Amino acid sequence: MPRKAVSKRPSEPAGRDPMEQLVSSFFQIIGEDESREGLVETPARVRLACDEVFAGYRQDPKTILKTFSEDVCKEMVLLKHCEFYSTCEHHLFPFFGHISVAYLPNRKIVGISKLARLVDCFARRLQIQERLTAQIADAIMDVLDARGAYVLCEATHFCMTSRGIRKQNASMVTSAIRGEFEKKEALRMEFLAAVTGNISGK
Repeated sequence: MPRKAVSKRPSEPAGRDPMEQLVSSFFQIIGEDESREGLVETPARVRLACDEVFAGYRQDPKTILKTFSEDVCKEMVLLKHCEFYSTCEHHLFPFFGHISVAYLPNRKIVGISKLARLVDCFARRLQIQERLTAQIADAIMDVLDARGAYVLCEATHFCMTSRGIRKQNASMVTSAIRGEFEKKEALRMEFLAAVTGNISGK
């Protein structure tokens, strides 16, 4: 027996953007009236916001990290306290904070703004902080063929502050250490001293 055709609800006209349909369905599930003035344009706004918040899926780290040949620079290069915003894949709540990224050049350097773009490339996806930190370090090692990389991330998670255990002042710290940074304690100490502002290490 052929299935009976299911008519579309007036709130879901043919050809409507799938994201907008999802937002409309969400309003109905939580008991909201999507036709009220404050919500009429929200599905379209959410669609546009998602284009920005999840732009990382459309970016390639290899394209971002355009390198330049430079045999003079052999010491640590550091981008310190780069702010980022991401979305936790477990609850779809935001988490945000700052990331410090360092690498040891191997005859290749990259514009410092490109390191910030790399952070955004991985942050603007569904993420967990541990993976985000590791992906940045691995991309630097792979694309730049760096001698070492050190990434330190500190973030506040809304899934922890606004629900669940509700610890307002808690933050999470993760690190990813690669290459010579992993092998040499002096390099790790130099990185941590630079990040904390204690260049002398005392």
